[in-house]
Amino acid sequence: MALVGVVWELFGTLGRGPLPGDTSTDLVVHFFSYFTILSNLLVGVTCALLLVDPLRDGRVFRVARLDALLCIAVTGIVYNTVLAGLQELSVAGMFTNLLMHQAGPLLAVVGWLVVGPRPRIDTATIWWSVLAPLAWIVYVFVQGAFSQWYPYPFMDVTEIGYPQALLNTGVVAVVFLLLAAGLGWVDRRLRPAPAAVGR
Repeated sequence: MALVGVVWELFGTLGRGPLPGDTSTDLVVHFFSYFTILSNLLVGVTCALLLVDPLRDGRVFRVARLDALLCIAVTGIVYNTVLAGLQELSVAGMFTNLLMHQAGPLLAVVGWLVVGPRPRIDTATIWWSVLAPLAWIVYVFVQGAFSQWYPYPFMDVTEIGYPQALLNTGVVAVVFLLLAAGLGWVDRRLRPAPAAVGR
């Protein structure tokens, strides 16, 4: 579902073409700069890897899997509380919106609750999982200082200024950390899954 949504949205974006003053390269770079796109890609890839091997483990994979869950959960929360309704969507846009912002985030978390794998979320994994979102935040503000382009209105320094943009982003970061702690707490209390997790 996540990968179908990303591919569908990519073709739609390429079909619409770049905005005035942008190049085709700008279009592609901007597309892959959205947190929504990156989180759905991460969910799609980690789920595909688990489909091949449900017992897959390792420090890097644990961090990637937790990042996938946290990022897609934040995507769903932020979109449905802050961004929903800001743009008029086409029929195709409503379809990809359902996949990437609504059904996808919900099913990703429910899927983890049902099939795991767990236990996988220790303290070190939680702290390592913070690095990728922090790197994305730094990237957005650094490139925005040169391009004047920001992926989301609540980060748009040109419209709301640095103090408000940083405050808004900080609130999202706190939500991310709270979710990470919450998932870690749940991970330690649910029954191990899959059953052969001790391999």
